Amino acid sequence: MKIALVHDELVRRGGAEQVTLLMHKAFPNAPIYTSCYNPKNTYDDYNSCDVRTSWLSYFVRNEKMLKRFFFPFSIWAMKKIDLSEYDVVFISTTTCAKYVKTNQKNLFVAFCHYPFRLAFFPESYREVVESKGVKKWLYNTVVKKLRSIDYKAAQKIQWFITNTPHIKEIIKNSYNTNNEVTVIPASIQCKNFFVAEKPTEDYYLVVSRFEAYKKVDMVIEAFNEMPDRKLIIVGKGSQKEICENMAKNNIQIKDSLSSAEIADLYANCKALIFPQQEDYGLTPIEANASGRPVIAYGKGGVTYTTIPFKGDSKTATAFFFENQTKEDLINAIKTTEKLNFDPQFIRKHAEQYDEDRFIESVREYVTNKYKEKFGIKE
Repeated sequence: MKIALVHDELVRRGGAEQVTLLMHKAFPNAPIYTSCYNPKNTYDDYNSCDVRTSWLSYFVRNEKMLKRFFFPFSIWAMKKIDLSEYDVVFISTTTCAKYVKTNQKNLFVAFCHYPFRLAFFPESYREVVESKGVKKWLYNTVVKKLRSIDYKAAQKIQWFITNTPHIKEIIKNSYNTNNEVTVIPASIQCKNFFVAEKPTEDYYLVVSRFEAYKKVDMVIEAFNEMPDRKLIIVGKGSQKEICENMAKNNIQIKDSLSSAEIADLYANCKALIFPQQEDYGLTPIEANASGRPVIAYGKGGVTYTTIPFKGDSKTATAFFFENQTKEDLINAIKTTEKLNFDPQFIRKHAEQYDEDRFIESVREYVTNKYKEKFGIKE
């Protein structure tokens, strides 16, 4: 089985990039094709992979440039990648990996993290919603074009995999898929996280990119009103400088930490704060693998991967707040400080999302589809 892996781009650190690494562990001899790659801005593990880029990689080196030049350059670049020689093309995608060139002889499988959000859900972007006049017309024109070409490209995909039943339904509705969408939850390396024997618990933690929808600014606003509580934020992103200027002295912002340093921060925090609505989200699982609870906005993937508090903190791994406001977050923090979570129960829950299960499930799924397509019997 000659297989190629594809990911949208490799210029940042996020859950999708971690999933692609797990896909590579399932198929370690497969090259990884991508639109652009900057080893300094993504996970070090990619240094040992056979990463092959498009011409876009000569110009786009970070997330900011990617957003600026995505349309139409990322689409053009991926269309130039010809993978017709492979038996299997297995992509990790939200945006542009689906544009690679294939043919009817290929088995084309996608781990789809979410349909292209700008194309199908433009209302989730503040810039689109608040635009007016010529700018609004331009946004609407681009969105309509993106939806058309993205839908057309998705029709080439024979089989979809995704993280949760909720995203499964969104994929089916957006792309009108002919075949069943399979749910295989993305996973983490539980061995990289540990439960501290005596955690310091003198700070709360956020591990996130600084982007508007991540709501890190809301967390900062909350802790600015709670100067007696310490917050540590780990991450990079386009809104970082804005957030740094907002933060008072009880808030520390860090980046470029090693995996061991991040694991230590997880293990010793009071709780991870997860204020955004994500399609899935791996950081709550990482916190749980460290035996620490999550204080989360109760929407999206976190409702699938954690167990919310419903009267018994010993059998819960998270506490949900209802509204995405600083007031609700402050109340949630104060409420959880009265609860006693069980670190061992939390860790055990997280272990069902260990990477070994994901790797084996993905390998088995793709191999079986390959055998079906090419009529290979045991």
